[in-house]
Amino acid sequence: MSSLEPRVVDSSHTQMPDPQSATRSLVRQVATVLEITVAAVVTGAAVGVVTVLAGDSDAHLWLIARATGLMSYALLTIVTISGLLLAAPHRRALRFLTPATRLRAHIIVTVFTLVFTVIHIVVLAIDPWANVGWAGALLPFGAEYRPVPVTVGLIALWAGVISGVTAGFAGRGTGTWWRPLHRLAGVAWILAWLHGIFAGSDTPALLGMYALTGLAVILVAAWRYSASRHASRQDRATAVSFSPVPGQQVPR
Repeated sequence: MSSLEPRVVDSSHTQMPDPQSATRSLVRQVATVLEITVAAVVTGAAVGVVTVLAGDSDAHLWLIARATGLMSYALLTIVTISGLLLAAPHRRALRFLTPATRLRAHIIVTVFTLVFTVIHIVVLAIDPWANVGWAGALLPFGAEYRPVPVTVGLIALWAGVISGVTAGFAGRGTGTWWRPLHRLAGVAWILAWLHGIFAGSDTPALLGMYALTGLAVILVAAWRYSASRHASRQDRATAVSFSPVPGQQVPR
């Protein structure tokens, strides 16, 4: 065919935007926002009721701060493990959950983690016997109580926030610049693990929990790294097997 001849385009293979697909996507996004909002409101209301019932008891404030801190760490561990599974090459094997459902659950648990973390920080800041104060809750080395471990927890918070914010750029046509920043989620978990061990006054009673959760994250991370390397080797082998030999005509 001459280059001057008009090209005939087969309209049957032309992909047109599907209005129903766009509507379903919008509904899923709205549902996710509503679920996150309800989760945050319910969690905040529940903790608020507990705080009111606790009254002015300093012991109750300490219990609330410790409970929300441990809950934040447990939820962050779930978020970290689920994030590793979402990014694994064999994630399609999780057929009992659709990709949208897995991502939505990951987001909701992340929001719960942030809510409990904020409550943990606020209670520590207002507890006069915690010796943390607003300076220690917001500024590095501002706490009188174990300033280094408390600062490690503060850095973990900001690393987690950066990781969560950059995740919003995924799949929006903005490239992959956000991925290195999103990997700060792993750094956030490591710092939170160290913060829990060295800042907690009851750490000896919780060493088993920290050991088990640390081992779980390490095993999942090692599996994900091994699976990614194996998938990368397979991709390179496939690319080499289909690469044309010099002088050989590639079929069209």
